[in-house]
Amino acid sequence: MSDLPPSDDNDRRLGDTPFPPLGDTSAGEPTAPLWAPPGTQGSAASPAAGPGRPPQGLPPQGPPPTRPLTGGTPLGQLPPGPVQAAPRKRRRLGFAAGVIAASLVVGGGAGIGGAALYSAQHDNGSGDVAHSSGTTSSSIVDDKAPSGTVEKVAAKVLPSVVKIEVSGSQEAGSGSGIILSSDGEILTNNHVVEVAGQNGTIKVDFNDGSSAKAKILGTDPLTDTAVIKADDVSGLTPATIGKSHNLVVGQSVVAIGSPFGLDSTVTSGIVSALNRPVNVGSDEGGNATVYPAIQTDAAINPGNSGGALVDLNGNVVGINASIRSTSSSDSDEAGSIGLGFAIPIDEVMPIVDQMVKGDTPTHARLGISVSNASQQQDQSSGLFDGDGAKVEQVTKGSAAEKAGIEEDDVITKVDDQQITSSDSLVATIRSYRPGDKVKVTWTHNGKTKTATISLDSDGGASKS
Repeated sequence: MSDLPPSDDNDRRLGDTPFPPLGDTSAGEPTAPLWAPPGTQGSAASPAAGPGRPPQGLPPQGPPPTRPLTGGTPLGQLPPGPVQAAPRKRRRLGFAAGVIAASLVVGGGAGIGGAALYSAQHDNGSGDVAHSSGTTSSSIVDDKAPSGTVEKVAAKVLPSVVKIEVSGSQEAGSGSGIILSSDGEILTNNHVVEVAGQNGTIKVDFNDGSSAKAKILGTDPLTDTAVIKADDVSGLTPATIGKSHNLVVGQSVVAIGSPFGLDSTVTSGIVSALNRPVNVGSDEGGNATVYPAIQTDAAINPGNSGGALVDLNGNVVGINASIRSTSSSDSDEAGSIGLGFAIPIDEVMPIVDQMVKGDTPTHARLGISVSNASQQQDQSSGLFDGDGAKVEQVTKGSAAEKAGIEEDDVITKVDDQQITSSDSLVATIRSYRPGDKVKVTWTHNGKTKTATISLDSDGGASKS
């Protein structure tokens, strides 16, 4: 969704090229295999959709990046020709973030000025994703539990969360999904269904023990979301969609999904942080998947991806999407260490509505390429002495150009949100919709400037 190439691997683009629908190879590149390690740092990004609060800076410096746990094509770096199915063992995967289960590294050691890096994790052959059959916890929940308890939340939400089994030409795995409509529209992560490719299969397992085949209605890699539709179903229980902007740090939340294929699993915790810029890689167009995440200590594991993060009223406030793991070798199994990340529901519901209608998702944009502005780099010039997003290129005719933003300017604030890096700016802009007006603050030749900018759109409502 960008209109300018980044100047280097640290760049983030706030551009305008819509991502093609799942399996569409018209752009000249094949769909990347889902088992690819998303640990490759994304080189660009684009602001995207949804009202909500922008992210608050970067996490503190963390350990150096873990190495990829398995081979494959890094997300956003595709082979030059069509993917060939190499003769190898078919694997079962548990999707838990970035692309599959992930090892998230944050801070200066991440290599992109604090951008989050991920390493792929899948079954190493010593065991398969768990498979369950028939009714699980739905028969033993306490629907008479007091309001505001985890038991009451489980009774309300479990019928609205599904297990999704995906099979592609080379891989198979399972994730989770959230029921949106009684006739089978289901919200999940793009990285869960992406493995199906053009000719794969998707099966949905419901909480009552029944199952149905499903097809993809739409995908949006830039927000890591997708909507699928289960075939020939009715009378389902849609989830209640809440408001993520009402969340506060310390608030209790519940995560529901199918970790390691164990459907109808319920865990609880708190909101540990809000608006955490999380970067899980980039698409073949160089646009990064960056979102202002809800951080939680509720246990999220491979297979939870696409499942619900809910408040104690049972309202969906986030889509469980990624974890940080200490896993650092091919034989280690990634799992929860209390650092899970969910995509805020407010950010993506406008995009979900577009996918349900069959429209190509649109995202807000400034029309610039940016990189991290570090204190050490810019102090030598005497022009800037703090963090921010340094402008590398400005698209002609863009909202940024009209506002007077120029190359080498450093954006430091959007509305009341401090900008500390390129990822911070991308995630912040992504919390708005095209046409929203924002107040942008930046430095130009050592002087502070501000302007109210009407954000551009990266495309129209063409069919996907």
